[in-house]
Amino acid sequence: MRAVSVAVLVLALSGHAMAAEGTCKARATEKKLAGAALNSFMKKCESDAQTTCDTAAGDKKLAGAAKSSFTKKCVIDAVGT
Repeated sequence: MRAVSVAVLVLALSGHAMAAEGTCKARATEKKLAGAALNSFMKKCESDAQTTCDTAAGDKKLAGAAKSSFTKKCVIDAVGT
């Protein structure tokens, strides 16, 4: 229960470096990508977001469920809907 509470608190207070740049989907739309170029861009962008979010979770010294929850939300926010 404590880990979930910590995860919720961290998610509520966290900011993302990728958020300042916009989401992957927004940048892909801005670049007017389609087809294979869009797929390649999104795959690389998601991979970069995962790396950035893992680093941020490590900097915050998160572990276990809190780290998983933070990383999952961070990547979703970075990629966009």
